[in-house]
Amino acid sequence: QVQLVESGGGLVQVGGSLRLSCAASGRTFSSYAMSWFRQAPGKEREFVAGVNWNGDFTYYDDSVKGRFTISRDNAKKPVDLQMNGLKPEDTAIYYCAAGHGDGARSIYAYDYWGRGTQVTVSS
Repeated sequence: QVQLVESGGGLVQVGGSLRLSCAASGRTFSSYAMSWFRQAPGKEREFVAGVNWNGDFTYYDDSVKGRFTISRDNAKKPVDLQMNGLKPEDTAIYYCAAGHGDGARSIYAYDYWGRGTQVTVSS
């Protein structure tokens, strides 16, 4: 069974940091683009950050640029997301996703999804 499993979410104060990780089982994702999406209550799932298959190219939503950093190490686990300077509007469930479209920001470009990890930023 192919699975992506997120971890590292939690409750943090404004300005704090969290590091999310995504572990894979059932197959290797070394040839896939990997991204993080998030979904807040009552809102659609939105793109946050992505990295191409070998880690050479990263791309971010403007709302997180300069605060979040996506990285991958294909030898260890597919993808991490370092989140600094967290704001209340970052509160959401964060999902890891894998797909074949480098640079893609649409949910429809991704074939595999984790179940998500909750991030809550308190003011």
